[in-house]
Amino acid sequence: MGCAIYTRKSTDEGLEQEFNSLDAQRECAEAYILSQRHEGWTVLPHRYDDGGFTGANTDRPALRQLLADVEAGRIDCVVVYKVDRLSRSLLDFARIMEVLDQRRVSFVSVTQQLNSSSPMGRLTLNVLLSFAQFEREIISERTRDKQSAARRKGKWIGGYPMLGYDADPSQTRLVVNEAEAKRVRQIFRIYLRHGALIPALAEINRRGLRMKSWTTEKGRAHIGQSFDRPALVRLLTNVLYVGEVKHKGKVYTGEQPAIVDRKTWTKVNDLLGSRSRGPDTLERNRQGAILKSILKCAVCGSRMVPGYATNHGRRYRYYVCLTAQKRGASACPGQTVGAERIESAVVDGLFELAGTGEPPWLREALPLHRQDWEGLNSAEQHSILWMKIECVSWTNRTGQARIRLRARAGGPKPEELMIWVRKKAKSRQAQPVPAPLPRVTRLMALAIRFECLLRKGVVKDYSDLARLGGVSRARITQIMNMRNLAPAIQEQLLFLPAEDRPVHERALRRIAGESHWRRQLKMFGQLQITAADGNPRGGP
Repeated sequence: MGCAIYTRKSTDEGLEQEFNSLDAQRECAEAYILSQRHEGWTVLPHRYDDGGFTGANTDRPALRQLLADVEAGRIDCVVVYKVDRLSRSLLDFARIMEVLDQRRVSFVSVTQQLNSSSPMGRLTLNVLLSFAQFEREIISERTRDKQSAARRKGKWIGGYPMLGYDADPSQTRLVVNEAEAKRVRQIFRIYLRHGALIPALAEINRRGLRMKSWTTEKGRAHIGQSFDRPALVRLLTNVLYVGEVKHKGKVYTGEQPAIVDRKTWTKVNDLLGSRSRGPDTLERNRQGAILKSILKCAVCGSRMVPGYATNHGRRYRYYVCLTAQKRGASACPGQTVGAERIESAVVDGLFELAGTGEPPWLREALPLHRQDWEGLNSAEQHSILWMKIECVSWTNRTGQARIRLRARAGGPKPEELMIWVRKKAKSRQAQPVPAPLPRVTRLMALAIRFECLLRKGVVKDYSDLARLGGVSRARITQIMNMRNLAPAIQEQLLFLPAEDRPVHERALRRIAGESHWRRQLKMFGQLQITAADGNPRGGP
């Protein structure tokens, strides 16, 4: 009976020695097999040694090779020094034993005198594995408790090093890297100057500021990459830079020195937090409420909050005085203004003022061109306005808005700008809503677009199209089959009037299955006649 010996050690410490733990385990197993030579036991020459691999999972090269040889029928018995050398997970052990049982391979633990060939042996194995798993979980819990205690004392417990700090190899703390600390402070200043992530990110990458480069203890180099939006947010919100550490949602005083002053860090995070404070704020920003927390009622001094009304399926945004909203129109009558009307007037006024060059810093804060501003989302626009405008006071009776710019540190008193908010033209309010295109028209256009993507090599096949469109491959096949229709039919489908009676996709599938275009045209003509009579065929 061929016996394979499996050995494992959780760490690679001491493996470089001439006689290590793996050798000791194998020597003990060989002696046991030798004692069973009267039963025909022999040691297989191949070594199954996992040095430096945990027993918490089965991601071990020697174990995978062992199981592969079991499946191939090369092994009759697996011998280990102790049960926990094979696995410390009861679930993993049960799966391994299932593989051994299927191939009728025995399992033997040398020091525990266990043999899986008997029911009592299998029961004892499972009991021992339960204790092994319990021991592993206790060790993990103690490790987590130790890390939590160290974190509460402000110590560095490892992980990826942050830009601006280096890990002290002799102690569990961080030391300041002065060159990188200057880069961190520069990034904070750039964000404060722009007041929005996208323009700040563009300048950071334009200046060539990159994330941290570092080398592991084993000599593996990690080259700093360019910043992206998530990386920039992580840097700006990291409490390490103000001398603190965060653990399980709580903040503790850290041992590392601060490299960003508290006032700057708080200002940056207040600005980041103003972009999204709960679902309601996110919904308003999606609607384009770029003057939220900026627009005020000139009559009572209250904030004007965004809202909307829906009429015939269309949503109309507006700002309403908070006093009037809470206490009724009699408390502050008439203080409501259309959102697009006031927002367009404020932005136009700022760009006009920036065009004059006074004050110079306003020109620097706004995008170079108006189309750049339109390319920003509402959250980015709101952040820029919030940084540059102290308030906008709206007077409904006169139709005027007074813009008060924020004062710069050490600069003159805040400047004010008076703008006239024009009323929206009635002709634009009365624009009819176009009727939606027929479903088959949209599907026909989609099939043509998909074929164009395939021809240009943007996607390789229907499977790529399915992943791109978030539908099944069968649905892509149904849509693409519409390209089998005669060109004249495709043209008619693309220009179907919206008010016509519907032509159903299921009927078109039957027509596309016909190989002759002349027969297709005849079938399509009959379909149109039937639809005109008010009884379309092939409907779902």
